[in-house]
Amino acid sequence: MLQAILSMGVFGLVLGGLLGYAAKIFAVETDTRAEAIGEVLPGANCGACGFPGCNALAEAIAKGEAAHDACPVGGAAVAQKVAEIMGVDMEAAAELAPPKAKLICRGGKEECRQLAEYDGLPDCRAANMYASAGRACTYACLGFGNCARICPFGAITMNENRLPEIDPEKCTACGKCIEACPKGVLTLIPETARIYVACSSNDPARKVNKVCSVGCIACRICEKVCPADAIHVENNVAVIDYEKCTLCGLCVEKCPRKIIMDERD
Repeated sequence: MLQAILSMGVFGLVLGGLLGYAAKIFAVETDTRAEAIGEVLPGANCGACGFPGCNALAEAIAKGEAAHDACPVGGAAVAQKVAEIMGVDMEAAAELAPPKAKLICRGGKEECRQLAEYDGLPDCRAANMYASAGRACTYACLGFGNCARICPFGAITMNENRLPEIDPEKCTACGKCIEACPKGVLTLIPETARIYVACSSNDPARKVNKVCSVGCIACRICEKVCPADAIHVENNVAVIDYEKCTLCGLCVEKCPRKIIMDERD
């Protein structure tokens, strides 16, 4: 009897040891960073990041499959906390700040000529089907606010000049306004850029002068004054190379049409 008990005891010890060893060998390591990241994410589960929810995004960030600033709702504050959890260099993180939506047109009802009155449906896509709602510049913002209505974060409002105004604090770069704009006058620009050209016309200067008081006339003054060779006229409109731009502001200062905007002002 005693021998049987001892045998069972020894067998139990051996079996326990084997099970413990197997548990270590086949153990699945859990990344605690995913849980920590999940706690700092806003929990909106909106899907704007491209993942089905905040937990899925947290796991993707922890695995290196998504950037630390992938949450557009959380903005810079959440991105900074996630970067700290992931050990991302904050100076490098600042350079990788998410872009913001910008309006690349200043031709509102006061600046852009109106060739005919449009009394149809107050919708940009509908108006675009009827000769750009009578606007003399075929590249101009139509001003009926599709972008403002579709923005899920309330970042866009229409001003009295029938141009959209974008709140950079609310903009999450989700891109819905860009998809909704039939004229393509909304675009994403790096948040750190600060300087951008607010015109999208490809018409020659002679035509621009006839239809809009603030359109780019391809004078190339910006090209001549830029010490970094960061801005060039392409298809009759100035284009900034953000890889070269040093934010010196000379192009902003010298532009005769005042369409190169500096958000630092």
